[in-house]
Amino acid sequence: MSERIAFIGGGNMASAIIGGLIKQGRPASSFEVVEPFAEARQALKDKFGIVAHEQAGAFLQGVGLVVWATKPQTFREATVPVRAHVVGALHLSVAAGIPSGSIARWLGSERVVRSMPNTPALIGLGMTGLYARGGVTAQDRTLIESVTATMGESLWVEREEQLDAVTALSGSGPAYVFYFLEAMTSAGTEMGLPAEQAYKLAVETFRGASALAKASSEPPEVLRQRVTSKGGTTYAALTSMDESQMKALFGKALHAAERRAHELGVEFGKD
Repeated sequence: MSERIAFIGGGNMASAIIGGLIKQGRPASSFEVVEPFAEARQALKDKFGIVAHEQAGAFLQGVGLVVWATKPQTFREATVPVRAHVVGALHLSVAAGIPSGSIARWLGSERVVRSMPNTPALIGLGMTGLYARGGVTAQDRTLIESVTATMGESLWVEREEQLDAVTALSGSGPAYVFYFLEAMTSAGTEMGLPAEQAYKLAVETFRGASALAKASSEPPEVLRQRVTSKGGTTYAALTSMDESQMKALFGKALHAAERRAHELGVEFGKD
């Protein structure tokens, strides 16, 4: 990947990608960043030695890849001063909710990949869903994969509407984990543990269980059954959850997230 890469938006997600690419050996001089906020520009300079630009300009000409890391509500506005300078470039959007068709229209290009990362990408442990428009080549996909690999794992979906499900499962997913961590910590303190100990027990349990699930070829139902002895403590907890219809309620919550992802796409993608 020898092309220069431009980032439109230089916040946390852009910094995560840039940091990962620099660790892979890319020089800071291979990045062009447009970031309107002075504090964020200074952070890029302090951390990576990158001098970011307040506004788009001719320095963007010739970049091979443009990573759109703007806020969804400012995406369309941000394309106006950029598009004339990036004719022929490949575009990767990490902005939530913006349909690829809108991006293609605003930029006048079909070489658009839309992604849905999540916040663990900030530490290289993210999960990113990817969708490519028809103008994206196999070589383009390889380039995109080399970039998103800096954030963690990724997968391609065949239909763009599936990104709404990706958003519901993994995009919003870290918040669900944090929600359960809150509940487990609270319950632990009610049972007499110091909050710090309860929190550590909860975090390490999530980490270990996730690692075990990833390393195992068996489905989660089997893994769950192996730690559930009838009449035991785990059985008591799971029976209580089933009586409260927790699985159905959790599924209902994810469907709500999926619907909202679709609504935001319609809202942010308007011309």
